[in-house]
Amino acid sequence: MNYPVVAKELLTLLGGKSNITALAHCATRLRLAVADEQKIDEQTIEELDGVKGQFKVAGQYQIIFGSGIVNQVYAELAKLTGMSEMSTNDVASAGIEKQNVVQRAVKGLSDIFVPIIPAIVAGGLLMGIYNVLTAQGLFIDGQSLIDANPELMDLANMINTFANAPFVFLPILLAFSATKKFGGNPYLGAALGMIMVHPELLNGWGFGSASITGNIPMWNIFGFEIQKVGYQGSVLPVLVSAFILAKLELGLRKIIPSVLDNLLTPLFALFITGLLTFTVVGPFTRDIGFFLGDGLNWLYHTAGFIGGGVLGFLYAPFVITGMHHSFIAIETQLLVDIAKTGGTFIFPIAAMANISQGAAALAVGFMSKDKKMKGIAIPSGVTALLGITEPAMFGVNLKLRYPFIAAICAAGVSSAFITMFNVKAQALGAAGLPGIISITPDKIGYYIVGMVISFLTAFILTIVFGIRERAKTSKQAIA
Repeated sequence: MNYPVVAKELLTLLGGKSNITALAHCATRLRLAVADEQKIDEQTIEELDGVKGQFKVAGQYQIIFGSGIVNQVYAELAKLTGMSEMSTNDVASAGIEKQNVVQRAVKGLSDIFVPIIPAIVAGGLLMGIYNVLTAQGLFIDGQSLIDANPELMDLANMINTFANAPFVFLPILLAFSATKKFGGNPYLGAALGMIMVHPELLNGWGFGSASITGNIPMWNIFGFEIQKVGYQGSVLPVLVSAFILAKLELGLRKIIPSVLDNLLTPLFALFITGLLTFTVVGPFTRDIGFFLGDGLNWLYHTAGFIGGGVLGFLYAPFVITGMHHSFIAIETQLLVDIAKTGGTFIFPIAAMANISQGAAALAVGFMSKDKKMKGIAIPSGVTALLGITEPAMFGVNLKLRYPFIAAICAAGVSSAFITMFNVKAQALGAAGLPGIISITPDKIGYYIVGMVISFLTAFILTIVFGIRERAKTSKQAIA
């Protein structure tokens, strides 16, 4: 592949250098913001050497080249445009004016949670390993691996400590990331997060039982009683408090003299926000968080397999819009309250959706006689089975339409099945084949059966729809 030639031709098809306002790349996609989308020759770009698909989302125009190739194309295109120092966040910011309110809100959540996902995933997978070691009857009838091998006890306890840390101190991670996103000093945000999990406070997970017994510790300040309750594992209270902190800090910097800025701004911003957090923001948003979590669990358990099937059917369309990033906040809260919720039901459903997208792409690769399509469909299908669906979804299934329809139908069926057996994950990870380690041990069998249902249904439906599509095309050609 002649990368300089491809880049030069691509630049022309994109409307020239003047039409590109931002340029970056991720693992598989070239990501651009353009001034005028009408100047893009999408049909010719589709036929360009190395291009595996293209789509528009959240004000961005993205071209799929695949891992390794995209780096080379980007490097040559960056030379031609002089935009080599830009990041994907720069592209997202450049395209934000074309986003509606919902898209901006989803992007905001994504920008906050995506940087801390590695910490959450690491903790979640460690939690999965701990559960494998301690699960009764998983490998040995009536015993756990710890029971059979007592020398592993301390190792399991150490793993459990490592696993819990990201969730216990989640407010620090969240406050740092959120304050940075909202334009404030992220280290002040981290300090706020530390205040919210200070060991002098009643542990957040003990709040429920303390409420029942009436033993909630209080600060008595000028006759006002303020609850001394921590926010371990909380999400919504931290986000709102971080927003207030960032905006308060920016406001104070405008009115406090520069000579006193570094002294007074952090002092007032942190104290006022902390006071608001424990008096108004925390109690109110904590109740909302409980309500949302309880509401989702109520819907999941009340609507049963129908609710699970609908969510599975809609999950891939959520991915197209980017709204699936907002689920991270909900999943985190479900995992934090795992003793009450039993884990997250969203992760297994997401895995069913990903497996179905991969199976549909593989079916296209199996059927197709076009070497380029086969070369795109098979690798992207395998990648989707491992939890990364964008190449399969945008490069194959949405382009042909019928594989996407087959995939979302299969996701609905398999999600309904796993919902009937209350399959939940007690950790986050790669939503696909590797996700087995994240599933509650006694539900792993149902999860595997669900993946088989998802794969076979999507594969067979894609072939059936494909045969019908070819027959329809042949009739039109004859006519």
